[in-house]
Amino acid sequence: MENTRSKKMSALSLEDRLGAINRLRQPVWVYDFDNATVAWSNQGALELWQSDSLAALQARDLKSDMTETVSKRLRQYQTDFLRDETIQFREIWTLYPNGQPSTVEVVFGALWLDDGRMGMICEALPEAQFDNEALRSSEALLHTSVMITLYSAEGIPLYRNPAARSAARNFAETLQDHFACEESMQLLQSSEEEEVNTVASVHTSDGKRWHDITARRCHDAVSGDSAWLISEVDVSRLKATEERAQFLAEHDTLTGLPNRNYVSMVFKSHIEQIQAKGGKGALIFIDLDHFKDINDSLGHDAGDTLLIKVASRLKSLALGNDNVARLGGDEFLLLLGPINSGSDARKVAREVKKQLSKPFTLQGRKVRVTPSIGISVFPADGRNINDLMRHADLAMYHSKDNGRNDFSFFTKELSEAVESRINLESELMVALHEGQFVTYFQPRVDVQTNTITGAEALVRWIHPDRGLVSPAAFIPACEASGLIGTLGKFVLSQSVMAQKEWAKQGHNVRVSVNLSPLQFGEDSLVNDLLSIVKDNGGHPENLELEITESVLLGHDQGTIDKLHALVDSGFRIAIDDFGTGYSNLAYLHRYPIRCLKIDRSFISQLDTAQPIVELIVSMARLFKLDVVAEGVETQEQLQALRNYDCQEYQGFLFERPIDFNSFTALLNQHEESVAA
Repeated sequence: MENTRSKKMSALSLEDRLGAINRLRQPVWVYDFDNATVAWSNQGALELWQSDSLAALQARDLKSDMTETVSKRLRQYQTDFLRDETIQFREIWTLYPNGQPSTVEVVFGALWLDDGRMGMICEALPEAQFDNEALRSSEALLHTSVMITLYSAEGIPLYRNPAARSAARNFAETLQDHFACEESMQLLQSSEEEEVNTVASVHTSDGKRWHDITARRCHDAVSGDSAWLISEVDVSRLKATEERAQFLAEHDTLTGLPNRNYVSMVFKSHIEQIQAKGGKGALIFIDLDHFKDINDSLGHDAGDTLLIKVASRLKSLALGNDNVARLGGDEFLLLLGPINSGSDARKVAREVKKQLSKPFTLQGRKVRVTPSIGISVFPADGRNINDLMRHADLAMYHSKDNGRNDFSFFTKELSEAVESRINLESELMVALHEGQFVTYFQPRVDVQTNTITGAEALVRWIHPDRGLVSPAAFIPACEASGLIGTLGKFVLSQSVMAQKEWAKQGHNVRVSVNLSPLQFGEDSLVNDLLSIVKDNGGHPENLELEITESVLLGHDQGTIDKLHALVDSGFRIAIDDFGTGYSNLAYLHRYPIRCLKIDRSFISQLDTAQPIVELIVSMARLFKLDVVAEGVETQEQLQALRNYDCQEYQGFLFERPIDFNSFTALLNQHEESVAA
């Protein structure tokens, strides 16, 4: 809006138009907005402003000591007068003529200046008594950044302080027009409380902002009518910070996708809404196959880039950005719904497999990854987010077990298998705590003399309800749950004590103890084994550690160093179940191996496996290794081993695995028999 009057001005000058006012004793003056000067004043105003003459007052530059708050308030007056020259404002002001404070109540109105610009006529009302508190509260209202407005019960503005007026789009804006959301206005109107507090989106001269609003029911001091006293603080920055913090709390910072927190809240809500309408949906759980290889070979930066590109491809499936989430690492989750049937999920899974199987370019190289995918359908596979995610996860692992790069639907059998495994792991922990495990020993026997040369320690579980449990039923669960290390240490300690007791009785028997690949991989293996042997009063020279061929896979230097450390400590090393794994006889000279144990599968099929057994025995003799045949059950098998010049055997032909007392009795009985 223009600051000048477009219509023709009156021929009378400002002084002529205000001549009658000049005779009034109460102060009246005209303020020039643009020049920040007094354009005219009567005698009373000269006295108020402590000026000797009108010319001297007109020469004063009022802007020189004017605060920004006062300057802003005056600009507000000018804007409002240009929009409506009939309005008036009445406020308490403190003037500072010659630096001395003078508080007056002033009525401000519009007045056109001689040159057509908008000015303001100011009339100081007859002197009123202002106590200190009133003066200070008036100053506070003028200078505070808190926006304070008095509205009538109908929402008509009755008063705005400068901060509120600066924020309002126009002086006549109602309370209803101020709110950008109708719900906030309804909150005020429906509340029966004296004071209502809310954070709401409002219209301002700077556009939509967020204000912390306190609305108090009161009465207009002038009319006595019901009114609203509204105080507001702009919290837009805080709101933006909160929204950003909320976004970061619910989204993955790397890919920008929703994260696990978002899934637990928003996906949960979507699933409930779909089911409430009788619809179906599905969760698709995605895990990248061999993602660790990317990080190990190309570095974590390349891995991060790959995850970003995977996220982009998943978003391109047009499921909606809110329906694709990254759970962490290389795991992603898709929410489908509503769908007609599981076939819809199957189509999406195929498309996911197709898109993610295409090559990615990382650091100038073409890299290919494949997905393992699990699908759970609701409500058939569960009705809540936790069950559906767990079931989709189970189905994904089923895909991995079946060779990866494929998808599987959840089935009840998968859940039952996991529940059975969990129950078994729980029972195993109880068994370890309550001492339900015992160590059995199976004799190792000289093929030629049939004398006992050693014993293999084998763990057994004496279950309180099921009795003796075979290792095949619980060893895999111990390995999967991480209990195998504790169990292995128990067996070793029992073996040391048994060997020591037999030595006291004059039996020179070496005990063999199995080491699982997980145990062998522990950095503290050598020290742990030596501590167990020492604590039980044994000697490493009387113990043989059996490892599987899988431990030797890769021929890495770390494996060689650990084997040498065990041998240097006094232990003997044997390879258990030899011939079924990955080893090559030509590589055996690289390792400090002292014994090969031929797997029982070759002994049970000697008719067809004879060449393999003879080759193993011949190569072992070449490398000066002992050979033990496992699983010997017939005299024919034993005679064949004698013919091959095999050194030792163990199996049911001589004795099954037996407990310590039975083995001790066997040693005494066998010694007497041999002596006789």
